[in-house]
Formats: sequence, structure tokens, C-alpha cells
Amino acid sequence: MKYADLHIHTNFSDGTFSPAQVVALAKKEGLNCISIADHDSLEAYKNLPSQDEIEIIPGIELTADINNSEAHILGYFVDCSLPWFQKKLADIRQARIERMSLMCAKLTDLGMAISVDEALKFAGHSCVGRLHLARLMAKKGFTANAQEAFNRYIGDKGPVYVSKFRLKPAEAIELVIKAKGVAVLAHPYSLPNQDLIPEFIQAGLRGIEAVYPEHTSAQIERYKRLAYKYGICVTGGSDCHGQAKPEVRIGMVKLPYSFVERLRVERDRLLKV
Repeated sequence: MKYADLHIHTNFSDGTFSPAQVVALAKKEGLNCISIADHDSLEAYKNLPSQDEIEIIPGIELTADINNSEAHILGYFVDCSLPWFQKKLADIRQARIERMSLMCAKLTDLGMAISVDEALKFAGHSCVGRLHLARLMAKKGFTANAQEAFNRYIGDKGPVYVSKFRLKPAEAIELVIKAKGVAVLAHPYSLPNQDLIPEFIQAGLRGIEAVYPEHTSAQIERYKRLAYKYGICVTGGSDCHGQAKPEVRIGMVKLPYSFVERLRVERDRLLKV
């Protein structure tokens, strides 16, 4: 049997492992195929080690705004060489910085002084996000840990939350398709309104990440049935962020390779449209 983990982050977004470390750990876990799906960035693909022992599917994770909450859209087999796509991702990362500035201002008003420059320095790049901020809050002693930062302050309904993502779910799906990729709904359990999934499918969504560490067995089966009902792909991944979420490890999810083959068939079909 061959296995895949199709949702891994590197230090080019909010993970802590380098692309080389991700590949090494994937090999150690006996994986045959992975996808690095960094938030709004393809930079990891410019820094992969030379190797041919493991298949790496180009991936991306886009964040969309949905009623002052978030939906996450994965894109698989996206074309990393497209200049317009790189420019769009750069614009989205700039929106991240603007959002972080507003969140830092709210934190400072609450007596927890963090500047946007401090958050950017902690992240090490422009793809700054809430996980960076949560870890920084814990590091500065404002919260006991990153999870508390989310629970009390920066979660979707928290007093510091700012919705600054300019994409709507249909726009994120359209971007993936335009970049020659297959659009997949990430960790669907976190979607605040499950009834929106058929609307996403109508907009061009062609997969659902059913196999996910935080899904119960019942949720996994439910999302698989939903995928089969609509004739779309089932995918899965660990959503590993390295030491930022040490309990989530590369290879926690080992997706049978037949799921990758189904995803590739969908990619080939879309290219012919």
C-alpha cells in the first residue's frame, strides 16, 4: 500500500518545519505522497530539496470570509509558475498584514501591547496569521498557551478578531480553478454553516477533506457520504504545523493512494474543460 498526507504547512506560512524537514519527516513516516498547502503562499515550492523518493503535489490553502467567520479552501495541482497567481497571493498576504495591524491595535487597547512589526518579525515573513499571534501572546505571557489566546481573544467570535480576508468562498474556489487546480474544502467540521457545502460544490468545489485528525469517526463517514452523493473527491491530511501544534504530526493521517489517483483524475478532467 502507498499512503499520502495532503495537508502540511511549513515555515513559509504558520508551520515551523522547513520544506526539507517536512520531506524528511514524510519519508520517515513511510509516506509516498504529500502536499504542502501553506496559507496564501507557494514559496515552499521554491525551497524544496532535490529528491525523487516522494511525490509532492503542489498545494495552497486560501482563507475566505463567510459571515465574519472563515472557510478554508485547499487547491491541489495548482500551477506555481503563473505570474498572475503569484501576484494575487502577494495581494492576499498584504491583506494579512493589514488585518494583523488591526488585531494588534485591539490587543494593545486591552493592555497586551504587541505591534504588527513584532508579529511580522516573529512570523519571519509576510504570511502572518492568527497562529503566529497566538504563539506570540503566549510567549509574552499574555496567555498560558496559544489555545487560550484563541479561546479568549482571537477566535472567530473573540473581542480581537478581525475579518479582513477579501475573498468569498466562491472567489477562492474560482482562483484555484483558474490556477489549474482542484478546489477542496478543508476541515469541513469547522465550517459554521454546514448547509453551505452544496453551494460551494455548485461554485466549483470538487473535493472535501473528510479524513482529518479532529473529525470523529461519524464525521468522517458523513463527509465521505456527502462527497459520494455529489460525485466529488474525498481527501485527507494531518494539517501539521510542526512545533506550533506539536500534537499534530505528519503522517497522523495516512490516506490510501487511491484517493490521490481520484484527485488526479479530477484534475485531468478540469484541464479538458
